[in-house]
Amino acid sequence: MYFILFVLHDTDRLEEILDGWEQAGAGGVTVLPSIGFAKIKEKKALREDFPLIPNLESIIESTQDTNRTLFTIVVSQEIKDEIIAATIRIIGDLNNPNTGIMAVIPVSQAFGLNRTPH
Repeated sequence: MYFILFVLHDTDRLEEILDGWEQAGAGGVTVLPSIGFAKIKEKKALREDFPLIPNLESIIESTQDTNRTLFTIVVSQEIKDEIIAATIRIIGDLNNPNTGIMAVIPVSQAFGLNRTPH
């Protein structure tokens, strides 16, 4: 299993990334608004009216100068590789400035992934 974390800089690409990850086999993706240290130092990203716990609609519609942090846990190396490939296809070379940051971490145990609908 793998934990995949991606900090997306171009928030206009969020829906495209979510679609790509779903097509690659991600069973679910959590999306959080996030603010990088550089933006905090520039005081560009802190607003008091930004909701403490935003819903998905407010995340997508927000014009806030923030990033989106996506994370998921996948069960196979194949799905992990497909998610990485989909991200690069959509965003481009992540070594370029202002694209994003991705990390993949092996997971030895995870709980709550195989829930059946009630």
